[in-house]
Amino acid sequence: MSGGVVEIESAGLRFGDRVLWSGLDLDVRPGEFLAVLGPNGSGKTSLLRVLLGLQSLSSGSASIAGRPPGRGNRRIGYIPQQRAMDEQLTLRGTDLVGLGLDGDRWGFGLLGAGRRRKRIAELVESVGAESYAASPVGRLSGGEQQRLRVAQALIGEPDVLLCDEPLASLDLTHQRVVSELIDSRRREADTAVLFVTHEINPILSYVDRVLYLVNGQFRIGTPDEVMNSETLSELYGTRIEVLKVGGQIHVAGAQSALCEDEVHHHVGERVS
Repeated sequence: MSGGVVEIESAGLRFGDRVLWSGLDLDVRPGEFLAVLGPNGSGKTSLLRVLLGLQSLSSGSASIAGRPPGRGNRRIGYIPQQRAMDEQLTLRGTDLVGLGLDGDRWGFGLLGAGRRRKRIAELVESVGAESYAASPVGRLSGGEQQRLRVAQALIGEPDVLLCDEPLASLDLTHQRVVSELIDSRRREADTAVLFVTHEINPILSYVDRVLYLVNGQFRIGTPDEVMNSETLSELYGTRIEVLKVGGQIHVAGAQSALCEDEVHHHVGERVS
């Protein structure tokens, strides 16, 4: 695509008197990895909902993969937050992946049965899920389920991948695996990635730019430009110290400025 795969102009989102953000201009290029950070309630997931066509902007405009936001755009892949599935669910892993091809239609969709099976097998192999893809998803671990969700999101060969805290509830090993799978896709296919997260460190080596949302304000820039004491202090309205230790970013500051789930680590609160 010659222009931005995501283009947002003068966008605002509010609920009643509460402004999540306003005046947001964002142009995400093909192959770019954008981390979307901020405390709970800052509008991170709401931004993805806008791009998925599930939430309307209060002002401004947005386009994604060459179209206005809306359902059924097959050039968009979506990875939701990790949530436990019912152990009694009989849906197999391959069925879950296949929903990425024809989840909104009956039958085999645009591909015939043979091509569909082949495509599912290719994606299952690409995420290393061959050994359990035929099992009911309710019996799989959280990490195994999330690998299959990545395959489901990628099976349509999207131009842009929207990720809503895909590492939540995963251990460090599975965080690394899922992050590497997502980054591999964007490098091989020039897929843009918008990655909502509470913790930048597992993806820090992949991130090109950061969108940080807090208190109705935002900052956009490289990790070094945004994740520093001056910028975060300005956003939070209180003194925040950013420490870089062993290749990771940590935030130490007033506990009242950060969400409860952000306040933990021996050197202060981890960035979320």
